[in-house]
Amino acid sequence: MLVIKDLAVKFPSRFGDVTAIADVDMEIRPGEIHGLVGESGAGKSTVGAAVIGLLSQPGYIAGGEITLGETDLRALSPEAAHRIRGDRISMIFQDPQTSLNPLMTIEDQLVETIQAHSDATHSQAVTRAVDLLEEIGIKNAASRIKAYPHQFSGGMRQRVVIALAICTDPELIIADEPTTALDVAVQSQVLALIQRLARERQIAFMLITHDIGVIAQVADRVTVMRKGRVMETGETQQVLGAPDHPYTQALMDAVPPLDVKIDRFRVPEEAPIAGEGPTGNVAEAWLLEGQRSEMLGLTLDHLTVQFAAPRTSLFRTPAPYVALDDVSLTVRPGTIMGLVGESGSGKSTLAKAITGLVSPTSGTMQLGGDDLPYGKTRGRRHPSRQLIQMVFQDPYSSLNSRHTIADILEEPLWFYGFVSDARERRRLAAAMLELVGMAPEAIDKYPHQFSGGQRQRVAVARALLARPRFLICDEPTSALDVSIQAEILNLLKDLQSTFGLSVLFISHNLSVVRQMADDTAVLRAGRIEEVGPTEDLYEAPQADYTRELLALTPVMPKAWRRAG
Repeated sequence: MLVIKDLAVKFPSRFGDVTAIADVDMEIRPGEIHGLVGESGAGKSTVGAAVIGLLSQPGYIAGGEITLGETDLRALSPEAAHRIRGDRISMIFQDPQTSLNPLMTIEDQLVETIQAHSDATHSQAVTRAVDLLEEIGIKNAASRIKAYPHQFSGGMRQRVVIALAICTDPELIIADEPTTALDVAVQSQVLALIQRLARERQIAFMLITHDIGVIAQVADRVTVMRKGRVMETGETQQVLGAPDHPYTQALMDAVPPLDVKIDRFRVPEEAPIAGEGPTGNVAEAWLLEGQRSEMLGLTLDHLTVQFAAPRTSLFRTPAPYVALDDVSLTVRPGTIMGLVGESGSGKSTLAKAITGLVSPTSGTMQLGGDDLPYGKTRGRRHPSRQLIQMVFQDPYSSLNSRHTIADILEEPLWFYGFVSDARERRRLAAAMLELVGMAPEAIDKYPHQFSGGQRQRVAVARALLARPRFLICDEPTSALDVSIQAEILNLLKDLQSTFGLSVLFISHNLSVVRQMADDTAVLRAGRIEEVGPTEDLYEAPQADYTRELLALTPVMPKAWRRAG
């Protein structure tokens, strides 16, 4: 179906051409799901963009062959290449929210695509669109097709994106991280749909992902990339179960298991180690100096959060939407509480209520025995603003792109009045960088000059410089590949243990939560389904929903894991 030989892609710069990928060979057969894995910056998305002809300017293909069936894709004119896109090759992007036009209904977007690649009339295109939505599992498709993207959940939006990709009967679909932002329940549905389309329609898939569990579950063959080059390729069981290349072995070692708890995540040998260097101990001493005499726990008692529903009538007030329903939860001092659940279960709403970004409707919150005021009634100078800090999911948007790392890290030092001298603030910020495993010289750079994992280290450093006692980590590694994820999680474990932090760790990755959390709470539709010691919950879950989540989590087969 697709043959790639000696593919090279370069990006011109004022310092000369930068090679993004080189000597890439790959073959994908009809009906095959071919996994493409590797760390951030390995060149996975660049391969997909080169095949479909969507390389970011001024990037260009410097050499090699790309053949789809009998068609040489590199020899096509721009007009012919445009016809190929969507007709014979389609693409599924990572974020369905940005892949769909928010101003057009689902019907308009599907009909437009169908008519652009066929001679179908409008009514024929509508019928075809409804049939597609039903095929991909959207119930009441005839009525739901009139909705706008924002009226669908994340999983349903991703299904619509898949419908757009298959509506022209393509031979090849490039799926770039199609399930990264989805919880395990929705992810399972999307992966099952991809498998069914490959089996029944004989559509070939290039599945680009950093989730090794997903690859192990659905891919027929896999190619491992690093720094723009292919490290290893072959049948999935062979590559993942008995990898030949040292990098592939290191990648497999970094995958957290679901069925057993481990002490530390294994990372590549060249990964930075937190605290190394002459100044890292300066930041550690400063943080320890600011510790209170005792660790602080968090107690939520019958917490309820409701949001007003939009009015559909002048004469009737709609019932409010209940985001959290009578939630009671205790994070023990100095421990990590894992919080898991599907999208829309209320996990992020709970975090926002704790930080004061959302006002509860009823219930109480206490930090270390002191009441936490609701939302806006909690002033900027309330002690909890400093004691509770948050590490967000996306390191790309959580750091101000116009500020240097020095500006970002020094801000909490002057805002909370910890350090008045500018030179001392800079010295402490540089020491904190070293504490989280980065070079102090990075302090004068901007966020865009770092990888996702490095940016997340900066985000952790910024949170620590507020001298918090309670840390909320909201999906801190979901956007990172497994090797970088292992580094960040080891870092969080070390910092939590060293400084006695109490942590609320929110994630949809149940394998990660087992390794990180002392206790775990399962949230569904705003209510606590189950809570208890992590090992008890994973070994003998009491709630049917917990058992369902564990069963749906994609993992590497136990027989494929290397010993040690």
